[in-house]
Amino acid sequence: MSEPRVIIDFDENDRPFQPGETISGECRLESFDFEEIKAVEVSVLWYTEGKGDEDLDVREFRRISADDLNWNEFRRPWRFAAVLPNSPLTYDGVILKIRWCVRVRIFPRRGREIVDERTFVLGELKAAQPVEK
Repeated sequence: MSEPRVIIDFDENDRPFQPGETISGECRLESFDFEEIKAVEVSVLWYTEGKGDEDLDVREFRRISADDLNWNEFRRPWRFAAVLPNSPLTYDGVILKIRWCVRVRIFPRRGREIVDERTFVLGELKAAQPVEK
């Protein structure tokens, strides 16, 4: 059996999204022992990287529990969609970065959770440049 993988596909690949637009696509799991999955979560969120504490805000969230559905549901791709807010925009600063992503978390019945994400750009801010002295 090959290594388990999470596949996240956007309906509109690799382009900046604008505030108010809807991001949509599908997620699917490959090479998982589906009977060992307790739950799957799909989120559209932003988080910060850089100096200081990390901030995070979930804009859209869906939890799929194995107790709530047929095992075959995990075998098929499932859809996600979220209307994107006005802010914060993706930012690639020197000290702080703001990243947007679709994140999938797999909760197995035993062992550690598996997390995978696919980033996207919200807005079109230019990357910050260090100040020359």
